Amino acid sequence: MTSATGRRSPTGIGASTVAALVAGLIAVGAALAAGELVAVMVSPDATPFLAVGSTVVDHTPTAVREWAITTFGTSDKVALFTGMAVIIALIAAGCGLLERRWPPVGSVVIAVFGLLGVLAALGRPGSTASFAVPSIAAAIVGVVVLRVLIGLIGARGTTPATATATDGTDTTETADAGVSRRFVITAAAIAAGAAAVGAIGRALIADAAATVADRARVLLPTPAHPAPPVPADADLHVPGATRFVTPNADFYRIDTALQVPRLTTEGWSLRVHGMVDEEFTLDWDDLVAMPMTERLVTLTCVSNEVGGDLIGNARWLGVRMADLLERAGVRPGATMLLSTSSDGWTCGTPVSAITDNRDALLAIGMNGEPLPIEHGYPVRQVVPGLYGYVSATKWVVDWELTTFSKARAYWTDRGWSATGPIKIASRIDRPSSRGDLPAGNVVIAGTAWCQHVGIEAVQVRVDDGPWQPATLAADYSEDTWRLWRFDWAATPGVHRVACRAVGKDGRVQTSQIADPVPDGATGLHSRQFTVT
Repeated sequence: MTSATGRRSPTGIGASTVAALVAGLIAVGAALAAGELVAVMVSPDATPFLAVGSTVVDHTPTAVREWAITTFGTSDKVALFTGMAVIIALIAAGCGLLERRWPPVGSVVIAVFGLLGVLAALGRPGSTASFAVPSIAAAIVGVVVLRVLIGLIGARGTTPATATATDGTDTTETADAGVSRRFVITAAAIAAGAAAVGAIGRALIADAAATVADRARVLLPTPAHPAPPVPADADLHVPGATRFVTPNADFYRIDTALQVPRLTTEGWSLRVHGMVDEEFTLDWDDLVAMPMTERLVTLTCVSNEVGGDLIGNARWLGVRMADLLERAGVRPGATMLLSTSSDGWTCGTPVSAITDNRDALLAIGMNGEPLPIEHGYPVRQVVPGLYGYVSATKWVVDWELTTFSKARAYWTDRGWSATGPIKIASRIDRPSSRGDLPAGNVVIAGTAWCQHVGIEAVQVRVDDGPWQPATLAADYSEDTWRLWRFDWAATPGVHRVACRAVGKDGRVQTSQIADPVPDGATGLHSRQFTVT
């Protein structure tokens, strides 16, 4: 920074240069705020930030997405937003410098990014020409604010300044042109205004009051086919062990929606069409009037690494999907149910997995309450035995009966396998690998799953010893995970404990290591312990 006389600081960075950086940041901040506010009148998907972010997600290579999910887990969207914010801030600061030194280059850069926002917004599912308006408004505001602020900094370049040398003689050196008080006041006012406008726009867009109120009014119907009660010994009742039923707040969430869709029961409908004898549209009242089935089903994400936590078990309430397909009359040759979310995400489910008597549900309830908003409210799919990317469409609004040769869904179009049956797996949940264990009896506890088949046994191996049987919790159903424990007489030293599952069909979990792409990870989970 410069002194009060405008002298250049020892670092060589003048006040006008810093002001130009600030001007760029404020201009782009004001642009994004304007885009948020204008999008209130158009669509949440039309905001420049979310439109570009969603487009980035859609076009990110599979390997990069897998790295993000593996590295950040359910915080992958937070990481994306943070990374985008940092990049935008750097570009914004650069725009200020460019506009200061080579006008109107900075303005042109902002206009170009406005155009990218327009293209991204127009590419969103269900977009109309109006989706371009927020990005256009953002670009105009950004350019105007940038040019105003840069104009208030003062003349470009430097002015001579007089200094006194140590011997008393006058010397001339280069001083910064300085920053006017008017610039400071104007910049502060615009920054404050942009922050307020952005907050208001974001609050209005993210306002889920209608959806929250709608969900609060929903009374789940009594199931015509209730789930069998969960026996007490389906849980291990061991501190640190996984619970048999995963609470809604702890259930994993992996999807491509940067902003959770806000649907209400009044506005929801499901269109059923394609290779069917009878096309029809189902609304909420039609759905809840149908016989309800309640089942406990374990869901798993295909991105789940060996030992990962992208899995959960919940009590679901809904209508059997097979009943709806029976009403539609699926024509011979139809092999895929292509389902679409309200945000445009698509999923291809084998018709055979819906019509083979498994309890595939068009669900409205989760653990005794209406679906949480982030888990698909008001309606989602739950299909036992298949990874979520080919079965578990949230906010579902469209069903098309087609074939795998004619249609491709979101993830299968990105190199994942088409059918996605869940692989047999097991996991050690306690104790963690951190810290030392005391010698003596140690309880190793975990989970195992072989969905739509069931778990027959879990085996544990200590170091290079033989595989030994673990004690299993009560078996609830073939569509849920099964908990297990192993009592280990731990001796001092460093030990590695591994587990493997055996399915009711005789399959033994493989030790062969494979990445999640293209059809799920394999390998044995192990943990290392230091026993003292």
